[in-house]
Amino acid sequence: MTLAVMLQGTASDVGKSVLVAGLCRIFHQDGLRTAPFKSQNMALNSGITPDGKEMGRAQIFQAEAAGIAPDVRMNPILLKPTSDRQAQVVLMGQVATSMDAMSYHQYKPRLREQILAVYQSLAGEYEALVLEGAGSPAEINLRDRDIVNMGMAEMAQCPVILVADIDRGGVFAAIYGTLALLQPQERARVKGVIINKFRGDVALLRSGIEQIEALTGVPVLGVMPWLDVDLEDEDGVALQAGKYHRTDRRDIDIAVVHLPHIANFTDFNALAAQPDVRVRYVRDPQALADADLVILPGSKNTLGDLCWLRESGMAHAVEQARQRKVPLLGICGGYQMLGETIIDEVESGLGAQPGLGVLKTVTHFAQHKTTTQVQATLGSALPDWLADAAGLRVSGYEIHMGETRREAGCPPLLQLHKAGQAVDDGAISDDGLAFGTYLHGLFDSDAFTRALLNGLRQRKGLAPLDSALEYARYKTRQFDRLAEAMREHIAIDKIYAIMRQHQEPLC
Repeated sequence: MTLAVMLQGTASDVGKSVLVAGLCRIFHQDGLRTAPFKSQNMALNSGITPDGKEMGRAQIFQAEAAGIAPDVRMNPILLKPTSDRQAQVVLMGQVATSMDAMSYHQYKPRLREQILAVYQSLAGEYEALVLEGAGSPAEINLRDRDIVNMGMAEMAQCPVILVADIDRGGVFAAIYGTLALLQPQERARVKGVIINKFRGDVALLRSGIEQIEALTGVPVLGVMPWLDVDLEDEDGVALQAGKYHRTDRRDIDIAVVHLPHIANFTDFNALAAQPDVRVRYVRDPQALADADLVILPGSKNTLGDLCWLRESGMAHAVEQARQRKVPLLGICGGYQMLGETIIDEVESGLGAQPGLGVLKTVTHFAQHKTTTQVQATLGSALPDWLADAAGLRVSGYEIHMGETRREAGCPPLLQLHKAGQAVDDGAISDDGLAFGTYLHGLFDSDAFTRALLNGLRQRKGLAPLDSALEYARYKTRQFDRLAEAMREHIAIDKIYAIMRQHQEPLC
């Protein structure tokens, strides 16, 4: 029978996703075939499985921590917000529909049977499953139709460990209040608490831990310190909280425009890991002044974010950066915005709208969503400062609902290798300083990233760096560091005991 445990949180962004990855790594190191599982994820950071299915990035990096390939069953429901009230619903890796919050809340009970079947299929293949909740299990207004917190724990018949973030303050109130709002049978499932993101001397917490254990009857299994471990974040909460705010100076300054509906900002983790790079996420137009490279990232609402660029003054700042000969890169939605025209008769019904006019391209939104992993080769029409990247092989993935065509004389950036054929992707501006592509994950390709950065160094009169950071090995080291810290600060033996004690056959 499969061992299982579920991490739930006292709130969003308490560190559940990272701790799930850490447990996946620990169980993998201990020789257990392990997989993550999150029944429903709301996020704009998504990725593509080897068979072309879309799922949340958090479960992808958790699968990597477990040493396995991502499988859409690990995240059967993905909600991708398109506005404050609307979200695209992705079921088992494919777009199903778009709904507002109330409609989806009414729809959720229909998904229970499918979720349980998917979970059971994973349980039949793996020795250990680490489940993740969403937000807080104490959202009492949503409890009757819950499929991701206690509702999921009941379906899986698994114990729960509650994660609380001490860095935001009020940790003991959060623990006590969460447990107090649970129904008795739900509270009985909570077998331990992990206090996360602690800075300071843990001895200062001992009296508080003793009191909260006495008040709740639930043991504290460990206190995790604030870790400087470079792992992916589930969604834009981390951007809003300023986690990615960088003040240190580096040789190369890269400004990523923080769009209101930014998607897949995990594209830039590999850039931020480079020793000579500072990556900044910016909303102030003046923040582009010192950038060596400006990036327009992906967006889940391309036309809405394009309007924001103009209204906020960011579009003007981008044009000023162009006049200063600062290179500009657009990825996915950002690529679409850089073109001359965007025609949308699918999502907004706005028809043809002018883009920023940097690239000679026209984008038509379509009903069909492209979701695929791809290999590609950099084209030969690159400018002199980027010539070392010509012909390099890269890999990544596509997630988009638009088709972009180049005008005559506009060279592609890449050739994608699909079913034995070369398919052009992306575009290069006439002056060789602006580029666009649909390829996410481009910077995970070490040789290309170093060629790009050395080209930027050359433009600044700096000597190139010889060695490329091996990003895959870098991520592996981060997983191992996380696992080591969790073994040191959390009673992993007690977690094993909890899992074995509550090991039950699925109904």
